[in-house]
Amino acid sequence: MAKVNVDWENLGFSYQPISQRYVANFKEGKWEKGGLTDDANVVINECAGILQYCQEVFEGLKAYKQKDGKVVTFRPDMNAKRMIDSAKRLEMPPVPEEMFLEAVDEVVRANVDWIPPYETGGALYLRPYLFATGPVIGVKPADAYQFRLFGTPVGSYFKNGVKPITICVSDYDRAAPHGTGNIKAGLNYAMSLYPYILAHQNGFDENMYLDSATRTYVEETGGANFLFVTKDHTIVTPKSDSILPSITRRSLVKLAEDMGYKVETRPVKLTELEEFEECGLCGTAAVICPVGKVVDHGKEICFPSGMDEMGPVLTKLYNTLRGIQMGTVEAPEGWIREIK
Repeated sequence: MAKVNVDWENLGFSYQPISQRYVANFKEGKWEKGGLTDDANVVINECAGILQYCQEVFEGLKAYKQKDGKVVTFRPDMNAKRMIDSAKRLEMPPVPEEMFLEAVDEVVRANVDWIPPYETGGALYLRPYLFATGPVIGVKPADAYQFRLFGTPVGSYFKNGVKPITICVSDYDRAAPHGTGNIKAGLNYAMSLYPYILAHQNGFDENMYLDSATRTYVEETGGANFLFVTKDHTIVTPKSDSILPSITRRSLVKLAEDMGYKVETRPVKLTELEEFEECGLCGTAAVICPVGKVVDHGKEICFPSGMDEMGPVLTKLYNTLRGIQMGTVEAPEGWIREIK
C-alpha cells in the first residue's frame, strides 16, 4: 500500500480523488470507445443539457479487498441494468452493460492501491454517471452525452459501532405518482436536500417519505429503502411504483428467503409501524442502518429492538451480506465479480 498516502483507520464517507477514472462519449448516435484518464475535471458547454434540463442518472457500488486477498465488486451487472432503465426514462442513450462492466473493471484494476485493506472494513466506492453534454436551449433531449466512472476510498459505515437512528415523517414528497422516483436520477436527490437539512435542524437523522397521493403509505427515505420485521419474524418491505429498486434490498430479500424467513413485498401503512419489531434502512453505504424510533409530528413510534443496537433478524441479514461482500460467507452464484 506504499503507492498512496491514506489514513485507512480514519476514512469517512467523503470524496477523495484517486489516480484514474473512465470516460466515454456518445456522439452522432453512437458510443465512442471509452478509456481511462487521470483528469478529474469535466469540461462542458455552458448550454449543456445537464445544466439546463437536468438530464443525468447515476449509480453507486463498491469494490472490496476480501479476506483471501481477492479484489471483487458486488453485483455490478445489477447496477448496469438499473442505469439502463434510468437512462431510458430520461431519454438518454443507455450505457451498454458490457461498457459499464468494462468501466468498473478498468477503474478498480487501475486503482487497486486505493482500496482499503480488508481489516479496516472499508471499500472503494464507485460512482458511474451519465449526463447530457450537448447544448440545448429548447426543452428537448440533448444530442451528445458523456459516461464517466470514478472511485473514492470510504471507511466502514459503522466504524464506531452500530447506533440506531431516529427519523421523522416528512411533510414533503420525495416523488410523484408516475414520476421518476423509481429511477436513480440526480434530480430526485436534489428534491430531498431541503427536507434532509430541515430534519437535521430538528434533531432527526433522516426523513420517512409517504406516498404523495394519499400520504398513507410508507415509501422510503431520501436515499434508502425500508425493511421491517414483524413479531413472527416476517420480513416486510414497502411496495410502490415510485420507490427506487435498491440492489441491496433485493439482495437482502433473497438471502432472507434462502434462510427460511417469510418475505412480504406490499404496501405498508404508516399506522402499521407500531406492529413491527425491527426497522432498518438498506442501501450501498451501510447495507442496513437500524432505525430505533420514528417521530410522526410529535408522536413517537419506538421499535422493540431499541436504540442501543440492531435487532436480531436484521443483524443476521447484515452479517450475511457483509460476509458475502468480504469473502467470509459463500456467495450465491453470480453475486461476486472478481477483478484480476
